[in-house]
Amino acid sequence: MIKKTVYFGNPAYLSLRNKQMVIKLPEVETNHELPVELKKQAEVTKPVEDLGVVVLDNRRITITQGLLEALLENNCAVITCDSHSMPVGLMLPLYGNTTQNERFRCQLDASLPLRKQLWQQTIKAKIENQAAVLATCSGMPTKTMLRWADDIRSGDPDNIEGRAAAHYWKHLFAGIEWVGNFIRSRDGTAPNNLLNYGYAILRAVVARALVTSGLLPTLGIHHHNRYNAYCLADDIMEPYRPYVDELVYGIVAELPLGGNTELTKDMKARLLTIPTLDVVISGKRSPLMVAVAQTTASLYKCFNGEMRRIAYPTRL
Repeated sequence: MIKKTVYFGNPAYLSLRNKQMVIKLPEVETNHELPVELKKQAEVTKPVEDLGVVVLDNRRITITQGLLEALLENNCAVITCDSHSMPVGLMLPLYGNTTQNERFRCQLDASLPLRKQLWQQTIKAKIENQAAVLATCSGMPTKTMLRWADDIRSGDPDNIEGRAAAHYWKHLFAGIEWVGNFIRSRDGTAPNNLLNYGYAILRAVVARALVTSGLLPTLGIHHHNRYNAYCLADDIMEPYRPYVDELVYGIVAELPLGGNTELTKDMKARLLTIPTLDVVISGKRSPLMVAVAQTTASLYKCFNGEMRRIAYPTRL
């Protein structure tokens, strides 16, 4: 079953009752002009077991310890946002699999050659998906990028990923006049803000799936920043990034010249559909969140020797 993504952008009081998330809106409860019956109807409940990602985007949200405990026990990722509505924190359960110790050991014992091979597979899948998105959005031919994907060696010592990224970002938004000469940067101008938001949602989905598969999100196969608690999530999400890019392109293409480039509620609503985007994995169509679970499960099987390849989605 596909888990739901729930977003809170207004003041709210969130608590737990009978395994249900109880949502109360203080602005409604304290409004003396509203009838009592209407105030009672303002209370909403949602089954905790149905939730996969919860986004908290208001400083006046109150959430109880009981609800947090229930969310984490059900492998739900909780995202908190800063004053600019950008995701700034991620809370995940400490355990998510019954054989977690065994799985940790497999991950920790993975050899360097294996990690390099897995990174080769990851970057090849990413570049192939980038090529497909570039062809769909800008009409660019894909022959060059596909050749680069085939040329990647174990561990990508030639940094073909960087070469492909430079080509990709140079041309992806080239046909949209107001974007201009786009440079992909976390702190850059729009639509970097939309990409940042979308990647944060994707990162939470991947990190949640890794925990559910009994893996350490911190220990990457390639990323190894000592200050990054989600190196493995950043590795595994790479082939999924183009799906976010395509969604952002669709949003950006609809904006008029000189239009509002701030992250609006409508934009966030569309970006919060990322977990339910259709992808093709192992020859079958699947929601992105379900596909990510297949990917992380296959990653563990690569660590323990059952499989030799990670299952990644494809747009080809």
